[in-house]
Amino acid sequence: MSRLPIRVRLTALFALATIVVLMGAGLFVYLRLRTDLDEGVDANLHTRAAAIDANARGARIPSAGAGGGQPEESFSEVLGPGGRVLDATPGLRAQVLTPAEVRRAMRGPLMLEREIAGNEGTTRVFARPLPRRSAASVVVVGQSLDDRNVALSGLVTSFAVGGVLAILLMSGLGYAVATAGLAPVEAMRRRAAEVSLTHDGERLPLPAAHDEIRRLGETLNDMLDRLRRSFDRERQFVADASHELRTPVAVVKTELEGALRTGDYGPHVHEALVAAIDECDHLAQMAEDLLIIARAGEGELPVRRETVAVGQLFDGVREHFVDRATQHGRVVRLDAPGGVEVRADQLRLSQALGNLVDNAIRYGAGDIVLRARGVPGGVVLEVSDQGPGFGPDIAGRAFERFARGDGARTRGGTGLGMAIVRAVAEAHGGSASIVPGEGATVRLWLPQDAVPQPAPEARAAGV
Repeated sequence: MSRLPIRVRLTALFALATIVVLMGAGLFVYLRLRTDLDEGVDANLHTRAAAIDANARGARIPSAGAGGGQPEESFSEVLGPGGRVLDATPGLRAQVLTPAEVRRAMRGPLMLEREIAGNEGTTRVFARPLPRRSAASVVVVGQSLDDRNVALSGLVTSFAVGGVLAILLMSGLGYAVATAGLAPVEAMRRRAAEVSLTHDGERLPLPAAHDEIRRLGETLNDMLDRLRRSFDRERQFVADASHELRTPVAVVKTELEGALRTGDYGPHVHEALVAAIDECDHLAQMAEDLLIIARAGEGELPVRRETVAVGQLFDGVREHFVDRATQHGRVVRLDAPGGVEVRADQLRLSQALGNLVDNAIRYGAGDIVLRARGVPGGVVLEVSDQGPGFGPDIAGRAFERFARGDGARTRGGTGLGMAIVRAVAEAHGGSASIVPGEGATVRLWLPQDAVPQPAPEARAAGV
């Protein structure tokens, strides 16, 4: 029951209450009608017994239907001591009272019900003494309760049919009332699905009535305000911190690269300088990623679209990572048909591709290849290497923020690179995905009517 929707539960409770009320009302009416009918039968029996008593001296008991006032399916008889029949309605074939009941009737009125041969159904019998006769005797009158039972049966049938219709009608009414009562909650739910923490003006609608639902909405709106303030503070902190990190990291990297170019050091110092430069690149990339995350908010990253030549875009990414790739003994190759262009934000695409190349250098193996091709309705950009690829522990959640595989944990990854890739792709209306197969290949699809030249020339460059 608790798993059913609240509307269904309210409707079921409404229907159950209706059933209880109808059953109570039906039982009351049934018992009341039965009492009234029994009283009418008893009154008729008393009247007939009194009439026989009044005419007891030598009067004959009129036969049923003979104009003597007796209703159909009724009888009368006069019994003497021991139950001997002194007078009776013609056609009465059974002895109505037992000798013990006759003795009881001699002492006072007696009312009972029983089956009597010749009468349909149950018969109500009334017996009383006849003081007007010279000898002790008892008058017995009876009437079939068949008409009463038919009337009660008709009442039960009417209640059954009408009750079912009433329950259906009240259930529909209960569902409508529940729907109307929950309409403000549904309105708040629909608005809550659209509320964003980045828009201050969005609030949940409040009903006009000052009831519990309105107080719930006011509480939720207050909670949204607190969350927005907290979200703004955290986003501003991340933006400020990432912005402040970039300058000192760039200075440290420049100094280290200058020291590396002098060559005035031993082999161990060379390794230390290379590792320090690598960590500077890591810090710089992390600062850029944090800044993008702060600007993206809830995935809505602002972009400035312009026509970007994919070949030149790849050249810029390769030049940025050429030194690191060389230090790790790796090669970055480009495979892009000439003339492929895309309407996109060049800076954002460079950041996304840079994250993929950075991951390939850190966790991959073999050559790193940047590919591009035009497809109907868009452009596909891919970054691949011949490393172990995405393990089962990370493949399903690689694009989530701070999602890191076992290798990234041991090598200091932050888990932001792939999230940035997806944020950039979705900001352009595209998507990012992992291509199954050997090695690691990440694909970006960007919606753009970009068609390669009829005779594309593959651009390949090695480091």
